[in-house]
Amino acid sequence: VQLQASGGGVVQAGGSLRLACGAFGRTSDINVMEWYRQALGKGRELVASITSDYVTDYVDSVKGRFTISRDTAKNTVYLQMNSLKAEDTGVYYCKAVVTVATIEAKSSFDYWGQGTLVTVSS
Repeated sequence: VQLQASGGGVVQAGGSLRLACGAFGRTSDINVMEWYRQALGKGRELVASITSDYVTDYVDSVKGRFTISRDTAKNTVYLQMNSLKAEDTGVYYCKAVVTVATIEAKSSFDYWGQGTLVTVSS
């Protein structure tokens, strides 16, 4: 599985951006898609996730402002970011979680896309 993220840029506080993450390869094996972000000098933080059943989850700091969605036909996951704040600034990464189950065991593999920079000016 290969991922390609896009959509980052510079926006003023209160503005909006939409990130996209295209998946290529054995996309039918993807169970969960996630968006992470990493601010300068900080660790990577899980921002939002969506399962193959379209169940979503968000970190508290973005609830009500960000929306994660997926277009299965296009093998693409989106992150709509509204009411952006300066603290949303960072490099955003998408990740695919692939779970492979056999009779004996279940294994999960993570695939990361390259980051896309989001800068929110105050």
